[in-house]
Amino acid sequence: MTATVLGLVVIGIWLYLLLGRGGFWRMRESEAPAPPPGPLPGVAAVVAARNEADVVRAAIASLAEQQYSGVFHIFLVDDGSTDGTAEAAASAAPPEMLTVVRGRPLPNGWTGKVWAVSEGVREAARISPDYFLLTDADIVHPTTGLAELVARADQGGFDLVSWMVTLRCRSLAERILIPAFVFFFFMLYPPAWIGNPSRRTAGAAGGCMLIRREALDRIGGIERIRGELIDDCALARVVKDQGGRVWLGLSSQAHSIRDYQSFGSIGHMISRSAFTQLRYSVWLLIGTVAGMLATYIAPPALALAGNILGGVAWALMCVAYLPVLGFYRRSAAWAPLLPLAAAFFAVATVHSAIRYWRGTGGMWKGRAQAPRLS
Repeated sequence: MTATVLGLVVIGIWLYLLLGRGGFWRMRESEAPAPPPGPLPGVAAVVAARNEADVVRAAIASLAEQQYSGVFHIFLVDDGSTDGTAEAAASAAPPEMLTVVRGRPLPNGWTGKVWAVSEGVREAARISPDYFLLTDADIVHPTTGLAELVARADQGGFDLVSWMVTLRCRSLAERILIPAFVFFFFMLYPPAWIGNPSRRTAGAAGGCMLIRREALDRIGGIERIRGELIDDCALARVVKDQGGRVWLGLSSQAHSIRDYQSFGSIGHMISRSAFTQLRYSVWLLIGTVAGMLATYIAPPALALAGNILGGVAWALMCVAYLPVLGFYRRSAAWAPLLPLAAAFFAVATVHSAIRYWRGTGGMWKGRAQAPRLS
């Protein structure tokens, strides 16, 4: 393939991404809806936590401070922690607002987090809530966050609504890789397509999801996704496949306080589930790496070799990347470095496959959760 043909191909790729993929790159934060009239629905928050003592106190405190006039209770599932997670959580909320659930041993066929969420939902069902708020132990919520999510679900008729919260972006590794991570996630799961009932695309951000109890019952409960590593998107897919409506948005007010100080820690986060996303297929792995090389590496390589078409494609890439940099308050000067981040993600994806083949796929909190090779 000549440089000219390759240049035309990569320009075509970026024109498609800019114009034909649901405007994912715009990173627009939706305006908060007004609270619904009348009595507010009851909500049970379920927080699955395993060795999260360093972050869970702030997360639970933010839930306890919600400005929500409806019935609201927090269920913290302590999934075998050894660092005082339960005690830290209990110190952050009044006892009448918080129930600590001691998770039972992990049964066969379940991934750790999904089992912990199931334990929390089982206990929370005792208060018959209208909604479950499934949120992570490192998420700090704005005081109006719950009311906004409930209003979004009620007014839009959505069965599942979720926020891609603002991730921590302070260390050098985070500044280079976190905006790229969000960019790639929205490219895979364009919010406009997720919210469109006529499209099959379904996705959610597991750090903060609100789901109707009747919708969860309709799909067979959390057990329906018991073996999933990418549990948030799996849940959204099942809800949408069953005729439910799903919404994914971006929040600058809800924050993750988990830090990723090193490139290695971010690489571990990616490799935990990247090969799962590819359904453990070697062919999809080869195709993904080839696609990333063509999409992100070829434009600067061509441009630096003096090919004008490559330069145009690189410029289009930068244009697409600017909104997420703006959201994370990063300078536009970071935009040309997206190919470096893409190369890192490609290597992490290959590493994810290697870990799977070695029998350590899906490693998280000391558990290898990917299915074993037969």
